[in-house]
Amino acid sequence: IQKLCDRVASSTLLDDRRDAVRALKSLSKKYRLEVGIQAMEHLIHVLQTDRSDSEIIGYALDTLYNVISNDLEEEEQEENLPKQVDDLGSQFTEIFIKQQENVTLLLTLVEEFDFHVRWPGVKLLTSLLKQQGPQVQQIILVSPMGVSRLMDLLADSREVIRNDGVLLLQQLTKSNAAIQKIVAFENAFERLLDIITEEGNSDGGIVVEDCLLLLQNLLKNNNSNQNFFKEGSYIQRMKPWFEVGDDNCGWSAQKVTNLHLMLQLVRVLVSPTNPPGATSSCQKAMFHCGLLQQLCTILMATGVPADILTETINTVSEVIRGCQMNQDYFASVNAPSNPPRPAIVVLLMSMVNERQPFVLRCAVLYCFQCFLYKNQKGQGEIVSTLLPSTIDATGNSVSAGQLLCGGLFSTDSLSNWCAAVALAHALQENATLKEQLLRVQLATSIGNPPVSLLQQCTNILSQGSKVQTRVGLLMLLCTWLSNCSIAVTHFLHNPANIPFLTGQIAENLGEEEQLVQGLCALLLGISIYYNDNSLENYRKEKLKQLIEKRIGRENFIEKLGFISKHELYSRAAQKPQPSFSSPDHMMFDHEFTKLVKELEGVISKAIYKSSEEDKKEEEVKKTLEQHDNIVTHYKKVIREQDQELEELKQRLSTLTSQNEQLQATVTQQVSQIQQHKDQYNLLKVQLGKDTQHHNSHSDTFQMNGIQTEEVSKLKEEVEEWKSKHELLQGQLKEKESVIEKLKSSHLEMGTDQSSQTSKSGSLEHNNELQKELEMLRSQMQLQSAEISKLQMENQKLQVTHTTVDAVSGESSAVAANSSEILGRLEQEIQELKSEVKALSAEKEALKQHLDSSSSTVAILQDEKSKLQQEVAESKKEQDDLLVLLADQDQKLSALKIKLKDLGVPVEDEDDIESGDQGDEDEDGDEEEQD
Repeated sequence: IQKLCDRVASSTLLDDRRDAVRALKSLSKKYRLEVGIQAMEHLIHVLQTDRSDSEIIGYALDTLYNVISNDLEEEEQEENLPKQVDDLGSQFTEIFIKQQENVTLLLTLVEEFDFHVRWPGVKLLTSLLKQQGPQVQQIILVSPMGVSRLMDLLADSREVIRNDGVLLLQQLTKSNAAIQKIVAFENAFERLLDIITEEGNSDGGIVVEDCLLLLQNLLKNNNSNQNFFKEGSYIQRMKPWFEVGDDNCGWSAQKVTNLHLMLQLVRVLVSPTNPPGATSSCQKAMFHCGLLQQLCTILMATGVPADILTETINTVSEVIRGCQMNQDYFASVNAPSNPPRPAIVVLLMSMVNERQPFVLRCAVLYCFQCFLYKNQKGQGEIVSTLLPSTIDATGNSVSAGQLLCGGLFSTDSLSNWCAAVALAHALQENATLKEQLLRVQLATSIGNPPVSLLQQCTNILSQGSKVQTRVGLLMLLCTWLSNCSIAVTHFLHNPANIPFLTGQIAENLGEEEQLVQGLCALLLGISIYYNDNSLENYRKEKLKQLIEKRIGRENFIEKLGFISKHELYSRAAQKPQPSFSSPDHMMFDHEFTKLVKELEGVISKAIYKSSEEDKKEEEVKKTLEQHDNIVTHYKKVIREQDQELEELKQRLSTLTSQNEQLQATVTQQVSQIQQHKDQYNLLKVQLGKDTQHHNSHSDTFQMNGIQTEEVSKLKEEVEEWKSKHELLQGQLKEKESVIEKLKSSHLEMGTDQSSQTSKSGSLEHNNELQKELEMLRSQMQLQSAEISKLQMENQKLQVTHTTVDAVSGESSAVAANSSEILGRLEQEIQELKSEVKALSAEKEALKQHLDSSSSTVAILQDEKSKLQQEVAESKKEQDDLLVLLADQDQKLSALKIKLKDLGVPVEDEDDIESGDQGDEDEDGDEEEQD
């Protein structure tokens, strides 16, 4: 081994190194310790340096796998060797992962597609995870894309690598929520479900088992992944797993294992330990996709192996637990028997049958508990089968209630316990059913009067039966009497009950009986706490005095504490499913442990309370009850009002819909009436034409008379229009003369800038006025043309009128022609009228134009007067300025003469300076002179 290690370390030729590594591989299984100690460092160096040669890499990985792995194939191993082997594997793993780069290097090698590199790399990484899981998980988690690289193994076309990849991911996802989430979000669910489908679902081999174990790792106690699984609609893809078929011969060991894991996977999604919202949504999804229906089919099928049937019952239990929709469906499931029986009845028959396996009976009890959990409707149905009014007199069918009573009073103590717990669940948190169950009467033997169920339970309790039976009955009685004063009164009404309980508690019995004593103390405490003092002999105060005398308060509290201190109590309190290693350990129910927790402290306080405190408490209770009654009354009123509101809303909606319908019908009828009116008018017109045709000859004379009047009116109107037209023309001429005068006056104005601007403005106004004049002229021409038209039409009318007068005495044929001419005349008259209207409108427009032009003339005259004023003012200002300038010139000349006289030389430039500077110089000179 040493020589081979030297060759690996020092040989320059790749072939020599490859041969040396191959030789080390062959020795690594037999001489694992020596190869591991001497060669590990060299093998890691080979992985780092000889990446190009896949063969030497493959040999190196195989050698490391043989050194690290504990899966030894040699059977001739001594018994004490495995422990040493385990230690050896974990020690070598620790050495390998000390350098994190080694694990990162291995991850890159696993990415290689070459089979001789990838497969041994996967096996080595799996072995490392088995030996030092958490440390290797952490290294992979922090390395970039570490988990994603390993997910690619599931997509490998070579089944060996894919299957070993599943095993690798199993080890990788163990107890690491962060990696579980990454794997799930890398599309693991899709790939694994595809593999399971390809392999044949439950009929598949060990690969299906491995995939299911990996799915369990990803989903168990991981709420995020469970939600992702549900949201991704993967629950629907689980349904085909349970389509087992009718061939009962095909239950191989692998199929049983696969189906067992599949059922466990369903239970993971609906576990009572999951958040309630997540569980509820998964339960609903399982119902809607038909998964629950498929499970019920397996439940009722024949030839199903016992362990699969048991696990199916447990799975159905958790799918229906607390989900009303699923519980209602389960209540409707019938077994395929003749006549068909409800599935619940068939299951209860198995539970109270002592020949059935213990595990199966526990599963049925759990199923019954889950069916009744938060299901008041189901509880009522079960209790109703015990009530006298609903019992089947013929006795053909066995009900659930009858089976429970039969189990409660059978000779088998396990049946007694199961039936008592089942009945207690039917009463859980349901005060009305506790009261109704008091009505149940049992026929004990022929000739004897019937006994109540409560009385029969206490009778069996006092007969000294087995511990398991008594524990079961005491749990039932405690559940029944808690929070039900009427049941407590019935219990106390039997004079034998209290002496029996005090006798049981007071005795010093063995360890087995201590549990019974504790439960008797609890029952007596419930009888005190929920006592309404209706029985004089068993009032709260008297019962407390009895405990003080017969038992002692401290002793009573100690006995009460035996329950919660018991080992079986703490086991039952952990989870709802009854799981017991043997029938003897079947003592406590999960729901009952909750009741004990709730009542233990309350009863302890109640025992030590004085009568005055009790009175105060009763008063407080009464006031609270009154308050509750008031609240319930108001709630009832509010509920009724809500119902009335709903009814009124419904009525309103119906009335509005009816109103809309009626409105629609009214609109239809209105439209129909309008159509009928139109048709009627058309018919009327047609009838009028017919009568006109018949009476045309007589009507012509009347029409002629009317026409002559209308023609004369039109003539008068035309004359008026002519006179108006002449007036308008005269007015226009006057306006034109005024405008001409304005133009001439504007032309004569001054040459100043201000006058020029005003002139331009007046010119613009003149232009506008000229345009308006042109428009008026064109309109006048149009009007004159229309007037000439009217005159022509008037002449035509006169001609036609004379022709009509001439032909009026002719035959009937000529009369018909005259009627047509009259129709034309009427049309022409109408046209003339419309033209007259148009002319009147135009006249109004012309008047408006004239008004506007007169206003513009007035404005122009105002502007002209303003301009003349401005010109006069400017002339005055100019005259003033000229006077000032002349004065300044005189002053300047006088000053110059003075300066010359004084002998100061005066230059010519002074003459060029501005008037302001000259003034300043002058002021300066005057100051000097002064």
